[in-house]
Amino acid sequence: MVFWLNLHKAGVSMQNIYTVAQVNSYIKNMFTQDFMLQAIRVKGEVSNCKYHPSGHIYFTLKDIKGTIACVMFASSRKGLTFQMAEGQQVVVSGSVDVYERDGKYQLYAREISLDGAGALYERYERLKRELEERGMFAAQYKQQIPRYIRTLGVVTASTGAAVRDIINIATRRNPYVQIILYPAIVQGEAAVPSIINGIRALERQGVDTIIVGRGGGSIEDLWAFNEEAVAQAIFDCCVPVISAVGHETDTTIADFVADLRAPTPSAAAELAVYDIGQMEDKLAEYAYTMQHLCSTVIQRMRRETEQYGVRLKYVSPVNMIRMKRTQALSLEERLQNVMESQLMNRKHRLALYVEQMKGLSPLDKLNQGYSYVADTEGKTLSSVQQAAVGDQITVYVKDGRIRASVTGKETEEYLEEQNEEQG
Repeated sequence: MVFWLNLHKAGVSMQNIYTVAQVNSYIKNMFTQDFMLQAIRVKGEVSNCKYHPSGHIYFTLKDIKGTIACVMFASSRKGLTFQMAEGQQVVVSGSVDVYERDGKYQLYAREISLDGAGALYERYERLKRELEERGMFAAQYKQQIPRYIRTLGVVTASTGAAVRDIINIATRRNPYVQIILYPAIVQGEAAVPSIINGIRALERQGVDTIIVGRGGGSIEDLWAFNEEAVAQAIFDCCVPVISAVGHETDTTIADFVADLRAPTPSAAAELAVYDIGQMEDKLAEYAYTMQHLCSTVIQRMRRETEQYGVRLKYVSPVNMIRMKRTQALSLEERLQNVMESQLMNRKHRLALYVEQMKGLSPLDKLNQGYSYVADTEGKTLSSVQQAAVGDQITVYVKDGRIRASVTGKETEEYLEEQNEEQG
C-alpha cells in the first residue's frame, strides 16, 4: 500500500506500465532512504554458510519465525575474529538493501560477533591471541615437572569430584607424598582472586608441584580460568604448574600458560605423582641387572686372572728353568741317540773293514800254510835279489818264527808263467 501511495503522490499515472528494473530500482531507493535499514543489528542463527573463492561469505540468518539472506564482502572480513559455522548464534551489523538484478533484498554485513556464549568464545580467542603474541605460551618458558615429588599443592574447590580424584589417585600412586590443599573458589566473581591467592600461597609454602583446576562445566562455569590475571599468576609462578580444568575436551587459557596440561584432574594427579609401585619394579629390575652385570664382570675378570696366571707361569724363572732343563734333556737324548747311531754305524763299518782286512791279513795267510821271510832288520824279502848266500833270515809261520841261513838261491819266473797261463 505504501508503495502505490508514493507513486500516486509523485504524480505517476496508475495506468502506466513499468519495467522490472524500474520497479527494483525504485524499491532499492526506498531501502537506501530508510535510515534504520542502513544501520541495523540483527540477531539469529547461522545456516547455509558458504565461503566463496572470491573471499565473500554467503549465509542465511534465521529464527523460529523467519529467515533473511546475508552476505559479507571480502573487504569487510578483516574484523571477523572467528570461523563461521552452521548453528552459531550471531549478531550481524550492517544494512538491508535490494539486489536489483534478482529483485531480492538481503542483509549486507559489515560486522559479525558471536552472541551469548559465542561472545565469550570470541573474547577467549582474542585473549588467547594476545597472550600468545606476548610469548606466554612459548615452550622455552615451560618448567620441567619434577619426576619425584615430596609435596603436592592443589588449588581447587574443597568439595567436589576433582579434589577427591586427585587425593585418591595421588595417595594410591605414592602414599608418602604430602598433599596441601588450598580450598579456592573456582566459579563466580570471587573465583579469580581466590585462584590467584591459592597459587601464591602454595608457592610460598615451597611445594614441589601445583595442580590448578576444577571439574567440567560450561564455558561460563570455567571462565575464571580464562581470565588474564589467572594466566599471569600461573606464568609468574616459580613452581611448576599443571592445569586440570574441566573434561578432556575443555581447553582454557590456563591450559596454554601452564607448564603442563592434564585433560582431567585425575590425569593431573597421575602426571604429578610418580607411581611408587613402578619405582619398586624398576629398582628390582635395576638390582637384577646390576647383579647380572657384576657377575659377568667377575667372571670376565676371573678368566683374565687365569690367563694372566698362565702367562706368568710361562714367563716365570722356575718355568724357564724347567723348560730349559726339558730342552737340555731332550737335546741330551737326541745327542745320545745320534752318538749311538754313529757308534752303530761305525761298528758296522768296522765290521765290514774287519771282514775286508781278513782277506788281506798276513796272519790269515799264515793260517792257510803260507809264510813270509824277513831279513835281520825286519824287512820283508820279496825277491831273491834281496838276499845273499850266508845271510841270516827269519821265516814267519802261523805259530812262530824260524831263523835260518841262506845256503843258496834260485830265480823263478812265476809271473811270466802266470801271464802266459792267463793269456
